[in-house]
Amino acid sequence: MYRRRRWFVVIAAVLLVGTVEALSDTVFDAILPFPFHALLVVAVVTAVVGTGASYAFRRIDRLTRDLRERNAALESRNAILRALYDVSLAVSGQADPEQTITSIVDHARLLLGADAALLVLDGPAGEVSLRAVSAAPGVLAGEEPAPAGVVPREEDGIDCYLRPGYGILISAPVGHGEKRIGTLGLALASGVRRHFDESEAETLSALATQVGLALEVARLQSELKVLAVQEERERIARDMHDGLAQVLAYVNTKSQAVEEMLAHGHAAEARRQLAELAAAARSVYVDVREAILNLSTPMPQDRGVAAALEEYAAMYAESSKLAVHFHADPAAARAPLPAAAASEVFSIAREALTNVRKHARAHRVNLDLSLEGRELVLRIEDDGLGFDAELFAVGPERWPHFGLAGMRERAESVGGSVVWRSGAGTGTRVELHVPTGSSSPGHPPVAGASSAAAERSTSQHQAVRSPAAAVGEAD
Repeated sequence: MYRRRRWFVVIAAVLLVGTVEALSDTVFDAILPFPFHALLVVAVVTAVVGTGASYAFRRIDRLTRDLRERNAALESRNAILRALYDVSLAVSGQADPEQTITSIVDHARLLLGADAALLVLDGPAGEVSLRAVSAAPGVLAGEEPAPAGVVPREEDGIDCYLRPGYGILISAPVGHGEKRIGTLGLALASGVRRHFDESEAETLSALATQVGLALEVARLQSELKVLAVQEERERIARDMHDGLAQVLAYVNTKSQAVEEMLAHGHAAEARRQLAELAAAARSVYVDVREAILNLSTPMPQDRGVAAALEEYAAMYAESSKLAVHFHADPAAARAPLPAAAASEVFSIAREALTNVRKHARAHRVNLDLSLEGRELVLRIEDDGLGFDAELFAVGPERWPHFGLAGMRERAESVGGSVVWRSGAGTGTRVELHVPTGSSSPGHPPVAGASSAAAERSTSQHQAVRSPAAAVGEAD
């Protein structure tokens, strides 16, 4: 209907001009002398054209203004989406949660044009505490740029962090799942009249959701650190119980025996017992040195597993006084390995070398790192006493205290497997296979890794049941 009316206006203007032109040659010639009738025609045409042009220009200006406003809105929306995308990447990429939270609060203030953005968290007793803030100078109460502390919750609890003349104009709840844990609010000067539309409210809500995710990541990382510390304490306690505590108990028993022998005049037997005490003391000293070495040399996060193993092998050789030879293929040194898998490979190698020093009575140890297909293979071989495989039960839960069960669990946690081949008097070989693909916990191993691990597990149990077969495979 609107399009038809536009054409009616055009037709009416053409008819008016045509009528005036027709009358100018007949009626107007008799009424108005020349050039007045011509001026009348020009005036009518000018009025019609001016009216049409004015209408058209107003329409064009209005359309141009609408296009500019829409373009500005689209640019603002695009900036918001880019910010949300960057924040989502930071949260999903598990960057530093504290930096992520601060970045989200900064984005909320800058994207939505506020004087301040404040993130407050709810306490267990109904109080609120300021967690993060982004504000222009002179907006926050007090001299500190980011005042912290706890205040009683009031109806305007967030406003207590602002100077007089500023107030929270819009806020969004922060939570994880169904649980609310805080509020993200935007503050403006009281005299500023600002209306946040639905799109801006949705943006603030999306940023509040990202804050909730980042806070949850921070909580989980804190719990993981606590669990890691607890696990390390338990490991140290086990090592002290299996090593230091038993040796000290042995020393105590021997010292009592020496006292008895000296009391009864058995000096020769007492000297023999004292020699055994000295050997036990040297063993404890080596154990303590190795424990200090293990605690002070974790897997470096900025270096590959090959470089870390080579460095540790050199320190181990100095500490244990054994001849240690390390070799890594160039392809193995460049093989991509997730951080979790590299850490487990390093820990398994360290445990295997500890077993060599404590139990093997070896003179030489060889470490070989190679890449076979899509698997990283680490072989650790010594020339020590070895062990009688018949002493092993088939189930790993019944293995002796050589740390083998822990090594097996570590390998399986990253989709790999570990095999021991040994026989009495023939030395021991530890062979570790770890896939270089998706080998982190929670990810499936590379295709064929499960079947390969099952085959190696079968050969492992065969080796345990038959020492002769194990030695043949090692050769």
